[in-house]
Amino acid sequence: MSDSVVLDPVDLEILRLLQNDARTTYRDLAAAVGVAPSTCLDRVARLRRGRVILGHALRLDPAKLGRPLEAFLSVQVRPHRRELIGPFVERVRALPESRALFHLTGPDDYLVHVAVAGTADLQRLVLDEFTSRREVARVETRLIFQQWTCGPLLPPERPG
Repeated sequence: MSDSVVLDPVDLEILRLLQNDARTTYRDLAAAVGVAPSTCLDRVARLRRGRVILGHALRLDPAKLGRPLEAFLSVQVRPHRRELIGPFVERVRALPESRALFHLTGPDDYLVHVAVAGTADLQRLVLDEFTSRREVARVETRLIFQQWTCGPLLPPERPG
């Protein structure tokens, strides 16, 4: 884990609070962790410079945007060669239906999270944008019935 950063309890609490609400003011954040606002600002800046904090994201409800059906597409690419992977990844990332793309180990090479208007759009997406590609050997679709977000991501606790 050479990429890990040493974080003290104040840093961890700042990260926990910001993951729960990234819009928390520095004044409120500082009060919650027991440091001066200027110290809090410096700590958050250090966490950004160290690339512990990578940015802020806005979560949207896909259903309210006309995309109530979400699915995971397991995609197998053959042959799995670098010259095919780059264009494939860029194409999938450019699709308006794509929410996330993961490169995997195992029998499937990619897992694509998509949001569409309905089953007809999902079928069109699979047929026109995936199985029609020469390098795509197989696509398996799994509908998402419900999803939950989980707690904040923090480093593993050290024994002792």
